[in-house]
Amino acid sequence: MTAKRQDIVNFLNDFLATGAVKDASCNGLQVEGRQTVSRVGLAVDACMAAYKKAVSEKCQMLIVHHGIIWNGLTSVRGATATQLHFLLSRELNLYAAHLPLDMHPDVGNNAALARMLKMSSVKPFGEYKGYLIGCQGVLSATCTVDDIGRLFAKKLGGSYTTLAFGKKKCRTVAIVSGGGSDAIPEAIEKGIDCFVTGESDHSNHHAALESKINVVYLGHYHSEKPGVMALGKKIEAEFGVEAMFLDVPTIT
Repeated sequence: MTAKRQDIVNFLNDFLATGAVKDASCNGLQVEGRQTVSRVGLAVDACMAAYKKAVSEKCQMLIVHHGIIWNGLTSVRGATATQLHFLLSRELNLYAAHLPLDMHPDVGNNAALARMLKMSSVKPFGEYKGYLIGCQGVLSATCTVDDIGRLFAKKLGGSYTTLAFGKKKCRTVAIVSGGGSDAIPEAIEKGIDCFVTGESDHSNHHAALESKINVVYLGHYHSEKPGVMALGKKIEAEFGVEAMFLDVPTIT
């Protein structure tokens, strides 16, 4: 089954409300390729490894969380030139959704992570440039910070690191995927038992220790796989085209 590229783009722009979010990422169709699409690849990062996987899997469109255009293009040379040449010569469409995918209540990274924990009373959390991009909620049963880390590692792959400085048993959890460690002060202020994010920041250690809060680091990459994976299922249901997750992990 095939779909028109522009129909998919229009759907994504509307569903993710890309035009309503001010973002350093140029969200939307960043590189234009073939007009018809029968297979969509989804990846966390726009990179040569993801492009080559998409082409080898006969994808006509690649949807990523981290695109290649940030704050507009100032030049086309080096790695940018190489990537653009590859995409254009293979007619591979590239679509990016950064903050809109983080904060989406259905297919967003943080909403998907909350579902993995089976959280209830989920509500927005994590103020970033005027937007609440994360979420917070309540666990169905108390558990340790390592229980939370192990659950995510099992579902997402990869490893996890904890700062077990708070309660032995956690009930409330706040989540901001990726580089969301700046939201730790908000979690502390709101009395959250455990804060979950992607990558760590040096200053987090003492802030968490002195405020007695638990923190789980999943790795930036693994914390932002769920959004594109959930979006792929949505596209399959909407258009009947095949969507596949292309796993290109990083060390963080």
